[in-house]
Amino acid sequence: MPDCEETLRELDSFLDDELSEAGHDAIRQHLGGCPDCLGAFDFHAELKQVIAEKCQRDEMPSGLLSRLEQCLESEGLPSAAPVDDRTV
Repeated sequence: MPDCEETLRELDSFLDDELSEAGHDAIRQHLGGCPDCLGAFDFHAELKQVIAEKCQRDEMPSGLLSRLEQCLESEGLPSAAPVDDRTV
């Protein structure tokens, strides 16, 4: 089972489902027995949720994409792939 330091280091990967099944299970087991790490987990999970909610509906300002493409072209860089959804 991971110690607190390793658990805290892996919290973001745990929340993003980027760990192996064994790694995920080990972190989950540690969180079940460690109130300090569980508190940190709760904070990270809530922060991630708030950020996702606040950023989900931001609309791209009119003309921003074309200005970005012009900047890329002036620097000799390829422009971005077509964007269908104009939310960020």
